[in-house]
Amino acid sequence: MKASGARVLLAVVLAGSIASCSGEDDVQNRRAFLALTAGLQAHQEGRLGEAVELYEEVLTLEPRNKFAWYNLGLIDQTRGESARAEERYREAISVDPDFVAALFNLAVLRTADGDDDEAIELYRQIIEIQPGYAPAHLNLGFALIDIGEGREGRAELETATELDPSLASRIPDEEAAEVATPTGQAETTTSP
Repeated sequence: MKASGARVLLAVVLAGSIASCSGEDDVQNRRAFLALTAGLQAHQEGRLGEAVELYEEVLTLEPRNKFAWYNLGLIDQTRGESARAEERYREAISVDPDFVAALFNLAVLRTADGDDDEAIELYRQIIEIQPGYAPAHLNLGFALIDIGEGREGRAELETATELDPSLASRIPDEEAAEVATPTGQAETTTSP
């Protein structure tokens, strides 16, 4: 039942967008929107090759479409093509420097490549944009601990678990012992 409601909403959004378009630029924008929507659908259904083609079509029509760049980065990251994913995330960020999802995924890639300094900068940038983003606090905490900044790192881990108690399960036992668990809060389970 939820999926039907989502499809109806999507159809209403599409119809409203199409109805509001007129002129050559608007036709191009409408084509880009429809390609992006089709790309998202293909992406969700695991048809990654088709999704890539559709996202690339979007970029042909709208070279500065941050969502197409971001989603291409996601596919590249899923396929283990980290360098290419990083390029795509950087493109998305060049369009929108406050694009938290792209900043976060880029930070994860930089951490995996051993560039703790850039990862830390990116996590701090995310927190400045969205202070309550618990996963950024968590990863910043781990990165700070990795470079020897244990006190500041543990403070970030504590902030992360205060914001989202379910993240406590991601903290290794040796770190968890030093991070105060929030009191009076029920544990919840969420997906990453």
